[in-house]
Amino acid sequence: MSQALFFTHANGFPSATYSKLFGLLRPAYQIHYLEQHGHDPRFPVGDNWERLVDELIHHLQQLAEPVWGVGHSLGGVLHYHAALREPQLYRGLVLLDSPLLSRAECLMVQMAKRFDLMDRITPAGRTLGRRELFGDRSEARDYFAGKTLFRDFDPVCLDDYVEHALVETGSDLRLRFDPAVEVSIYRNAPHVAPGQPQQLKLPLALVRGRHSRVVMPRHARQAKRLAQGEYLTLAGGHMFPLERPQATVELLHSLLQRWDQRARQESP
Repeated sequence: MSQALFFTHANGFPSATYSKLFGLLRPAYQIHYLEQHGHDPRFPVGDNWERLVDELIHHLQQLAEPVWGVGHSLGGVLHYHAALREPQLYRGLVLLDSPLLSRAECLMVQMAKRFDLMDRITPAGRTLGRRELFGDRSEARDYFAGKTLFRDFDPVCLDDYVEHALVETGSDLRLRFDPAVEVSIYRNAPHVAPGQPQQLKLPLALVRGRHSRVVMPRHARQAKRLAQGEYLTLAGGHMFPLERPQATVELLHSLLQRWDQRARQESP
C-alpha cells in the first residue's frame, strides 16, 4: 500500500510545475499538495509565515495518516515549522534547498524587517515589476527559457511551468501566482521558529543543490542539531528539483525507504 507524501512548492511555483516529480514518485506514494500556498483568504501571508503554517496544518489534519513532508525552498520551511508545532502529523521531512537559518541570520532578518530592507536581502526586490502578461505560451516559454533562473530546467518541467503557471485572462496569459503574494512571502520570511530544533525527533534531511546560493554548507550545522538530522547535496542549483527531477526522486526514494525500514525495525 502506498504511503502518503505531502509536497509543498517553492515561492512563485504552483505545485503542478512539479508534475514530472509526482509522476516519478507514483505509485509508491500517494501525492498530496496545495496548488498554491498563500492564496486562500482564510490564511493570508503574515509575519514569520505563521498563517501559511496554519494553512498547511489545516490540510494535513484532513488526511487519514501521518505523511512524509517534502518541500522545496519555501515549502520545506513550512513543513519544518509545522512539524515543530504538530509532529504527530509527520513520518519525516525532506527539505529541498530550504534554508534553516542560524541565530545570527535570524537576527539579520529581524533587523532587515525593522529597517525595511527585506527587498535587498531576499528576491522580493527582483520580483517587483516582473513581467506578468504574455501573448501566448510559445512567447512565454521563450521568455522564461532565456532567464537565468530557468536556464537549467528539465525541458518537461519548463513546459509544465508554462502550462500551469499562466492563466488565460481575455486575450492574454497572466501569471497564476499573484506577484503581490510572492513579494509578501519574501518580505515576511521567518526570523523565529515555533520551537527549538532539539525538540524535533522526526528524521529530517536538508538536501542542498551543490551550486545553490540560498542554502550554504554552513547550514549543515542547523540540520545536524536535530536528533535525526541529515545533510546531503545533489548536483544543481537552488532549483535542482526542477533541473534534475529524476535524480531528486531517486534520492527521495532512497531516503524514505531507509527511514521507513528503520521505523519498522524500531517499532514493537
